[in-house]
Amino acid sequence: MNERRKTQLKLLTVITALLLVFVIILYNCIILTAQTLYPKKYSDLIEKVSAELEIESVLLYAMIETESGFDKDAVSDAGAMGLTQITPETFQWLQTKTKTSYGDEALFEPEISIYFGAFFIKLLLDEFDHVDVAFAAYHAGRGQVNEWLADPRYSPNGETLETIPFKDTSNYVKKINKNIKNIEISPHDTATNPYFYSHLASYKGNKAKYGQNFVGFFYK
Repeated sequence: MNERRKTQLKLLTVITALLLVFVIILYNCIILTAQTLYPKKYSDLIEKVSAELEIESVLLYAMIETESGFDKDAVSDAGAMGLTQITPETFQWLQTKTKTSYGDEALFEPEISIYFGAFFIKLLLDEFDHVDVAFAAYHAGRGQVNEWLADPRYSPNGETLETIPFKDTSNYVKKINKNIKNIEISPHDTATNPYFYSHLASYKGNKAKYGQNFVGFFYK
């Protein structure tokens, strides 16, 4: 092998090594940015509740980030409280299902807020089957979403929403989806599995556990 050929191979090796280092650095920067923008606060509580209620933990991280930015003391103009921004009326209704009797101030406790927010969205996922529709109901109310599903202007099949007419709710659902994509997921989380994303499109919960229909919801 002549000297020119050896020099070319050495140069190629150096370039390849530099590219590999660059990719590693870029990957770590992306992960660090994701962790900074979308911190997994309260991860122990979220993972515990997601396992107990059989709901994907990434949905809870995305919901809390969207609802309160992980501010446990957050209060909305509508009176929704805590990490998952539940109104006192909704909280009292949910407790008729859980057979508990907490006062409204308990919504500022992370463990209570996370559990009831997860329980709430689980009910909606079981009822509506689709993540976007469930979160639209979490934001705008079950009754409103059922009206949209019954209107061919918004729903082509009575099951999914092609258009969400309320701008605030539409933006809310878009933000949920953005946060789902951007939150850094651990290697062991089910969200890293390609099946997870198809599962998001049509969520099939254990309806027998909570019943087939949920009426009398009080939503924000």
